[in-house]
Amino acid sequence: MANVKDIEMKLPSLDELFSSQEERDDAKLKRIYEIPLDEIDPFPDHPFKVRDDEDMLNLVESIRENGVLTPATVRKKEDGRYELLSGHRRLRACQIAGIDTLRCEVVDMTRDEGTIFMVESNFQRTKILPSEKAFAYKMRMEAMKRLPGRPLKNGGQMVHIFEGEKTRDLLGDSSGESGRTISRYIRLTELIPEILDMVDEGQMAMRPAIELSFIPKVQQGHIWECMDAEQCTPSHAQAIRMRQMCAEKKLTPEVIEAILLEEKPNQKERIVLSGERFKRLFPPDLPSSKREDYIAAAMEYYAKHRHRQRDRDDAR
Repeated sequence: MANVKDIEMKLPSLDELFSSQEERDDAKLKRIYEIPLDEIDPFPDHPFKVRDDEDMLNLVESIRENGVLTPATVRKKEDGRYELLSGHRRLRACQIAGIDTLRCEVVDMTRDEGTIFMVESNFQRTKILPSEKAFAYKMRMEAMKRLPGRPLKNGGQMVHIFEGEKTRDLLGDSSGESGRTISRYIRLTELIPEILDMVDEGQMAMRPAIELSFIPKVQQGHIWECMDAEQCTPSHAQAIRMRQMCAEKKLTPEVIEAILLEEKPNQKERIVLSGERFKRLFPPDLPSSKREDYIAAAMEYYAKHRHRQRDRDDAR
Protein backbone atom coordinates (compact mmCIF):
# COMPACT_ATOMS: atom_id res chain seq x y z
CA MET A 1 0.00 0.00 0.00
CA ALA A 2 1.36 3.41 -0.95
CA ASN A 3 2.34 5.74 1.83
CA VAL A 4 -0.14 8.62 2.14
CA LYS A 5 2.78 11.06 2.45
CA ASP A 6 4.10 9.95 -0.95
CA ILE A 7 0.88 10.81 -2.78
CA GLU A 8 0.90 14.34 -4.20
CA MET A 9 -2.59 15.77 -4.36
CA LYS A 10 -3.24 18.59 -6.87
CA LEU A 11 -6.45 20.40 -6.04
CA PRO A 12 -8.27 22.34 -8.76
CA SER A 13 -8.22 26.11 -8.53
CA LEU A 14 -11.39 28.17 -8.05
CA ASP A 15 -11.25 29.17 -11.72
CA GLU A 16 -11.20 25.52 -12.72
CA LEU A 17 -14.08 24.67 -10.37
CA PHE A 18 -16.40 27.48 -11.48
CA SER A 19 -15.60 27.84 -15.21
CA SER A 20 -16.14 25.61 -18.22
CA GLN A 21 -13.35 24.20 -20.38
CA GLU A 22 -14.52 26.49 -23.20
CA GLU A 23 -14.17 29.55 -20.96
CA ARG A 24 -10.71 28.45 -19.84
CA ASP A 25 -9.61 27.92 -23.46
CA ASP A 26 -11.00 31.31 -24.45
CA ALA A 27 -9.07 33.01 -21.62
CA LYS A 28 -5.81 31.74 -23.13
CA LEU A 29 -6.53 33.38 -26.49
CA LYS A 30 -5.47 36.90 -27.36
CA ARG A 31 -8.17 39.42 -26.62
CA ILE A 32 -8.82 41.08 -30.03
CA TYR A 33 -11.51 43.74 -30.21
CA GLU A 34 -12.77 46.40 -32.61
CA ILE A 35 -12.34 49.52 -30.44
CA PRO A 36 -13.81 52.92 -31.43
CA LEU A 37 -11.04 55.40 -32.30
CA ASP A 38 -12.52 58.01 -29.95
CA GLU A 39 -11.87 55.66 -27.00
CA ILE A 40 -8.14 55.27 -27.78
CA ASP A 41 -5.56 57.76 -26.49
CA PRO A 42 -2.10 58.05 -28.06
CA PHE A 43 0.80 57.10 -25.82
CA PRO A 44 1.89 60.20 -23.83
CA ASP A 45 4.93 61.91 -25.41
CA HIS A 46 5.10 59.22 -28.07
CA PRO A 47 8.65 59.62 -29.46
CA PHE A 48 8.05 58.14 -32.91
CA LYS A 49 6.75 60.51 -35.57
CA VAL A 50 3.66 59.68 -37.62
CA ARG A 51 3.93 61.32 -41.05
CA ASP A 52 1.28 61.75 -43.72
CA ASP A 53 3.76 60.70 -46.42
CA GLU A 54 3.67 58.27 -49.34
CA ASP A 55 4.05 55.27 -47.02
CA MET A 56 1.01 56.46 -45.07
CA LEU A 57 -1.04 56.78 -48.27
CA ASN A 58 -0.08 53.20 -49.18
CA LEU A 59 -1.12 52.02 -45.71
CA VAL A 60 -4.44 53.84 -46.02
CA GLU A 61 -5.12 52.13 -49.36
CA SER A 62 -4.20 48.72 -47.92
CA ILE A 63 -6.53 49.18 -44.94
CA ARG A 64 -9.36 50.28 -47.21
CA GLU A 65 -8.97 47.12 -49.28
CA ASN A 66 -8.03 44.53 -46.64
CA GLY A 67 -8.70 46.06 -43.24
CA VAL A 68 -6.15 46.13 -40.39
CA LEU A 69 -4.32 42.82 -40.83
CA THR A 70 -2.04 43.16 -37.78
CA PRO A 71 -3.91 44.29 -34.67
CA ALA A 72 -2.65 47.31 -32.76
CA THR A 73 -1.82 46.86 -29.07
CA VAL A 74 -3.52 48.83 -26.32
CA ARG A 75 -3.72 48.69 -22.56
CA LYS A 76 -6.81 49.55 -20.58
CA LYS A 77 -6.35 52.56 -18.32
CA GLU A 78 -7.78 53.18 -14.89
CA ASP A 79 -10.42 55.55 -16.34
CA GLY A 80 -11.73 52.83 -18.69
CA ARG A 81 -10.20 54.31 -21.85
CA TYR A 82 -7.46 52.63 -23.90
CA GLU A 83 -3.84 53.73 -24.30
CA LEU A 84 -2.15 52.91 -27.61
CA LEU A 85 1.17 51.04 -27.25
CA SER A 86 1.79 50.07 -30.86
CA GLY A 87 -0.13 50.98 -33.98
CA HIS A 88 -0.05 54.79 -34.09
CA ARG A 89 0.37 54.70 -37.90
CA ARG A 90 -2.50 52.23 -38.24
CA LEU A 91 -4.74 54.45 -36.13
CA ARG A 92 -3.85 57.49 -38.26
CA ALA A 93 -4.49 55.50 -41.44
CA CYS A 94 -7.94 54.53 -40.15
CA GLN A 95 -8.68 58.19 -39.45
CA ILE A 96 -7.71 59.16 -43.00
CA ALA A 97 -9.66 56.24 -44.47
CA GLY A 98 -12.79 57.24 -42.53
CA ILE A 99 -12.87 54.03 -40.47
CA ASP A 100 -14.28 54.51 -36.96
CA THR A 101 -12.72 51.51 -35.19
CA LEU A 102 -9.29 49.93 -34.86
CA ARG A 103 -8.64 46.20 -34.48
CA CYS A 104 -6.65 45.90 -31.23
CA GLU A 105 -5.18 43.39 -28.82
CA VAL A 106 -5.83 44.45 -25.23
CA VAL A 107 -2.95 43.68 -22.86
CA ASP A 108 -2.66 43.92 -19.10
CA MET A 109 0.30 46.24 -18.44
CA THR A 110 1.23 49.11 -16.17
CA ARG A 111 2.36 52.41 -17.69
CA ASP A 112 6.05 51.53 -17.21
CA GLU A 113 5.60 48.06 -18.68
CA GLY A 114 3.69 49.67 -21.54
CA THR A 115 6.53 52.14 -22.12
CA ILE A 116 9.07 49.35 -22.55
CA PHE A 117 6.71 47.43 -24.83
CA MET A 118 5.99 50.57 -26.89
CA VAL A 119 9.69 51.27 -27.47
CA GLU A 120 10.51 47.64 -28.35
CA SER A 121 7.63 47.32 -30.83
CA ASN A 122 8.44 50.59 -32.60
CA PHE A 123 12.12 49.69 -32.90
CA GLN A 124 11.05 47.12 -35.50
CA ARG A 125 10.72 49.98 -38.01
CA THR A 126 13.18 50.03 -40.89
CA LYS A 127 14.01 53.74 -40.50
CA ILE A 128 14.30 55.49 -37.14
CA LEU A 129 15.38 59.12 -36.82
CA PRO A 130 18.08 60.11 -34.28
CA SER A 131 15.52 62.18 -32.34
CA GLU A 132 13.14 59.19 -32.19
CA LYS A 133 15.89 56.97 -30.82
CA ALA A 134 16.93 59.66 -28.35
CA PHE A 135 13.53 60.12 -26.70
CA ALA A 136 12.63 56.42 -26.96
CA TYR A 137 15.83 55.36 -25.19
CA LYS A 138 15.27 58.00 -22.52
CA MET A 139 11.68 56.91 -21.86
CA ARG A 140 12.58 53.24 -21.76
CA MET A 141 15.57 53.72 -19.45
CA GLU A 142 13.48 55.74 -17.00
CA ALA A 143 10.81 53.01 -17.05
CA MET A 144 13.44 50.30 -16.51
CA LYS A 145 14.72 52.11 -13.43
CA ARG A 146 11.23 51.99 -11.95
CA LEU A 147 10.83 48.26 -12.65
CA PRO A 148 13.75 46.55 -10.85
CA GLY A 149 13.68 42.80 -11.34
CA ARG A 150 10.09 42.66 -12.56
CA PRO A 151 9.05 40.54 -15.54
CA LEU A 152 6.86 42.14 -18.17
CA LYS A 153 3.43 40.63 -18.61
CA ASN A 154 2.19 39.28 -21.96
CA GLY A 155 5.52 37.72 -22.89
CA GLY A 156 7.72 40.81 -22.70
CA GLN A 157 11.39 40.71 -21.82
CA MET A 158 12.56 40.28 -18.24
CA VAL A 159 14.07 43.48 -16.92
CA HIS A 160 16.81 43.07 -14.32
CA ILE A 161 18.58 45.89 -12.51
CA PHE A 162 21.65 44.31 -10.95
CA GLU A 163 23.55 46.05 -8.23
CA GLY A 164 26.53 47.87 -9.73
CA GLU A 165 25.39 47.45 -13.35
CA LYS A 166 24.25 50.55 -15.20
CA THR A 167 20.74 50.65 -16.65
CA ARG A 168 22.12 52.05 -19.90
CA ASP A 169 24.29 48.93 -20.35
CA LEU A 170 21.32 46.64 -19.75
CA LEU A 171 19.32 48.65 -22.27
CA GLY A 172 22.23 48.41 -24.68
CA ASP A 173 22.30 44.63 -24.31
CA SER A 174 18.64 44.38 -25.30
CA SER A 175 18.86 46.91 -28.16
CA GLY A 176 22.16 45.78 -29.69
CA GLU A 177 23.96 49.07 -29.01
CA SER A 178 26.58 49.90 -26.40
CA GLY A 179 25.69 51.71 -23.20
CA ARG A 180 27.89 54.61 -24.33
CA THR A 181 25.95 54.89 -27.59
CA ILE A 182 22.69 54.90 -25.62
CA SER A 183 23.97 57.79 -23.50
CA ARG A 184 25.03 59.72 -26.61
CA TYR A 185 21.57 59.40 -28.13
CA ILE A 186 19.89 60.48 -24.88
CA ARG A 187 22.08 63.63 -24.83
CA LEU A 188 20.28 64.74 -28.00
CA THR A 189 17.10 65.25 -25.98
CA GLU A 190 18.80 68.32 -24.45
CA LEU A 191 18.93 70.09 -27.83
CA ILE A 192 16.43 72.73 -28.88
CA PRO A 193 13.99 71.45 -31.56
CA GLU A 194 15.55 73.52 -34.35
CA ILE A 195 19.01 71.99 -33.89
CA LEU A 196 17.57 68.50 -33.34
CA ASP A 197 15.72 68.83 -36.64
CA MET A 198 19.07 69.55 -38.33
CA VAL A 199 20.42 66.27 -36.93
CA ASP A 200 17.36 64.37 -38.20
CA GLU A 201 17.71 65.94 -41.64
CA GLY A 202 21.40 65.09 -41.87
CA GLN A 203 22.47 68.74 -41.85
CA MET A 204 24.49 68.31 -38.65
CA ALA A 205 26.59 65.37 -37.49
CA MET A 206 26.02 63.65 -34.15
CA ARG A 207 29.36 64.56 -32.55
CA PRO A 208 29.06 68.37 -32.74
CA ALA A 209 25.36 68.12 -31.86
CA ILE A 210 26.20 66.22 -28.67
CA GLU A 211 28.71 68.93 -27.67
CA LEU A 212 26.06 71.62 -28.22
CA SER A 213 23.62 69.68 -26.01
CA PHE A 214 25.71 70.68 -22.96
CA ILE A 215 25.11 74.38 -23.70
CA PRO A 216 22.03 76.07 -22.13
CA LYS A 217 19.04 76.31 -24.47
CA VAL A 218 19.06 80.13 -24.60
CA GLN A 219 22.57 80.09 -26.03
CA GLN A 220 21.66 77.16 -28.27
CA GLY A 221 19.07 79.53 -29.70
CA HIS A 222 21.79 82.08 -30.51
CA ILE A 223 23.86 79.35 -32.16
CA TRP A 224 20.93 78.21 -34.30
CA GLU A 225 20.13 81.80 -35.35
CA CYS A 226 23.71 82.26 -36.51
CA MET A 227 23.73 78.90 -38.32
CA ASP A 228 20.46 79.77 -40.05
CA ALA A 229 21.63 83.24 -41.06
CA GLU A 230 25.02 82.12 -42.34
CA GLN A 231 23.88 78.72 -43.66
CA CYS A 232 26.65 76.86 -41.84
CA THR A 233 27.12 74.29 -39.08
CA PRO A 234 29.97 73.86 -36.58
CA SER A 235 32.66 71.25 -36.89
CA HIS A 236 33.27 68.95 -33.93
CA ALA A 237 36.24 71.08 -32.86
CA GLN A 238 34.20 74.30 -33.09
CA ALA A 239 31.37 72.78 -31.05
CA ILE A 240 33.89 71.76 -28.36
CA ARG A 241 35.25 75.32 -28.26
CA MET A 242 31.75 76.79 -27.91
CA ARG A 243 31.03 74.39 -25.05
CA GLN A 244 34.29 75.43 -23.34
CA MET A 245 33.57 79.14 -23.90
CA CYS A 246 30.11 78.60 -22.41
CA ALA A 247 31.62 77.00 -19.29
CA GLU A 248 33.84 80.07 -18.97
CA LYS A 249 30.77 82.33 -19.43
CA LYS A 250 32.29 83.88 -22.56
CA LEU A 251 29.93 82.52 -25.21
CA THR A 252 28.30 85.71 -26.54
CA PRO A 253 26.47 86.00 -29.89
CA GLU A 254 29.57 87.76 -31.26
CA VAL A 255 31.84 84.89 -30.18
CA ILE A 256 29.41 82.36 -31.69
CA GLU A 257 29.47 84.18 -35.02
CA ALA A 258 33.28 84.46 -34.98
CA ILE A 259 33.68 80.72 -34.34
CA LEU A 260 31.12 79.61 -36.93
CA LEU A 261 32.57 81.84 -39.65
CA GLU A 262 36.09 80.48 -39.26
CA GLU A 263 37.36 78.63 -42.31
CA LYS A 264 37.18 74.90 -41.72
CA PRO A 265 39.65 72.31 -43.08
CA ASN A 266 38.86 71.33 -46.68
CA GLN A 267 36.21 74.03 -46.83
CA LYS A 268 35.58 75.55 -50.22
CA GLU A 269 36.31 79.24 -50.60
CA ARG A 270 33.24 81.35 -49.99
CA ILE A 271 32.30 84.97 -49.58
CA VAL A 272 31.02 85.83 -46.10
CA LEU A 273 28.64 88.77 -45.71
CA SER A 274 28.21 89.71 -42.07
CA GLY A 275 27.33 92.71 -39.98
CA GLU A 276 24.50 95.22 -40.03
CA ARG A 277 25.79 96.82 -43.24
CA PHE A 278 24.55 93.87 -45.28
CA LYS A 279 21.69 92.66 -43.13
CA ARG A 280 19.84 95.98 -43.49
CA LEU A 281 19.99 95.68 -47.29
CA PHE A 282 17.83 92.54 -47.33
CA PRO A 283 14.02 92.87 -47.29
CA PRO A 284 12.82 92.23 -43.71
CA ASP A 285 10.54 89.37 -44.81
CA LEU A 286 13.21 87.61 -46.90
CA PRO A 287 14.04 84.15 -45.43
CA SER A 288 17.69 83.29 -44.91
CA SER A 289 17.47 80.46 -47.42
CA LYS A 290 16.64 82.99 -50.19
CA ARG A 291 19.47 85.42 -49.50
CA GLU A 292 21.85 83.81 -51.98
CA ASP A 293 19.27 84.09 -54.78
CA TYR A 294 18.61 87.70 -53.81
CA ILE A 295 22.33 88.57 -53.94
CA ALA A 296 22.75 86.81 -57.31
CA ALA A 297 19.78 88.70 -58.79
CA ALA A 298 21.10 91.99 -57.42
CA MET A 299 24.57 91.37 -58.91
CA GLU A 300 23.08 90.45 -62.30
CA TYR A 301 21.01 93.64 -62.27
CA TYR A 302 24.07 95.70 -61.32
CA ALA A 303 26.16 94.04 -64.06
CA LYS A 304 23.53 94.98 -66.65
CA HIS A 305 23.48 98.52 -65.26
CA ARG A 306 27.26 98.82 -65.65
CA HIS A 307 27.08 97.40 -69.18
CA ARG A 308 24.48 100.02 -70.17
CA GLN A 309 26.60 102.72 -68.53
CA ARG A 310 29.66 101.67 -70.60
CA ASP A 311 27.58 101.72 -73.79
CA ARG A 312 26.47 105.28 -73.05
CA ASP A 313 30.06 106.35 -72.30
CA ASP A 314 31.28 104.81 -75.58
CA ALA A 315 28.57 106.60 -77.54
CA ARG A 316 29.72 110.03 -76.40
